[in-house]
Amino acid sequence: MNMTATIQLKGKDFLTLADYSKEEIEYLLHLALELKEKQQNGERYTPLSGKTLAMIFEKPSTRTRVSFEVGMVQLGGHALHLSSRDLQIGRGETIADTARVLSEYVDGIMIRTFEHEKVEELAQYAKIPVINGLTDDDHPCQALADLLTIYEVKGKLQGLKLAYIGDGNNMAHALMLAAAKVGMDCAIASPKGYEPKETIVKKAKHIASENGATIIVTNDPYEAIANADVVYTDVWASMGQEAEANERMRVFTPFQVNEALVQQAKQDFIFLHCLPAHRGEEVTEDVIDGKQSYIFQQAGNRLHAQKALLVSLL
Repeated sequence: MNMTATIQLKGKDFLTLADYSKEEIEYLLHLALELKEKQQNGERYTPLSGKTLAMIFEKPSTRTRVSFEVGMVQLGGHALHLSSRDLQIGRGETIADTARVLSEYVDGIMIRTFEHEKVEELAQYAKIPVINGLTDDDHPCQALADLLTIYEVKGKLQGLKLAYIGDGNNMAHALMLAAAKVGMDCAIASPKGYEPKETIVKKAKHIASENGATIIVTNDPYEAIANADVVYTDVWASMGQEAEANERMRVFTPFQVNEALVQQAKQDFIFLHCLPAHRGEEVTEDVIDGKQSYIFQQAGNRLHAQKALLVSLL
């Protein structure tokens, strides 16, 4: 399906999938598939010639940095890698001033940081599109690539069930919102005290009700995974939570995705993980390396989803 003529996203920010309509998300997914096909066919496509993306990293990254930087190069543009050490923002310059200054130099900003409010403030004062490369509350770029992967493998999104087992973190938030937008049921299983933020759960449930989907949050991984088409997990201790690692290991052990747990999913379930993975902790090797695991196709799709975003927004 070619939807490129019907949706216009130029100049829009990408802070959370909650800000995008179902039609806009579907447009981005179909554009990503078109761009992926062009690349696989060796077709050169450079609509961003002369464009520059500033990439601000306050958290380290593999997939986000490489996918955005390579994506810009493949599209004919240029990407600048900026850590907080490279910017005056690390020495007290306000986010608002940084946004205004960068708006004079570059065509877009991608930021990977801690507080979600920082991304919102950057977008408020920038005259150019701002892309959320990850915050403590959301990871919409990863969720977009996840939807792309599920669509490629399953051929549809609406009516499927995604089960996320683990910490109620930014990944749980992003997946809930993504699933709700496209009409996919989503069940989140987290230990008591580690559930997703209630405000985001409430928002996801409201969106889901408009699209014929359901959002369930439970403390029982077996309840969440029952009849799931997609099984998803993430590390138990994210960046900034290293001091809690031992306690989290104790609390999360019953939430490990292993052969006994995935027996409760549908026979043709697929396994996804945003990576990096701690093998033997949140997921066993037989599951993550099994024939139903699509983690590397999923990681590769970060590039194509990011390119669709860049082409659309810039």
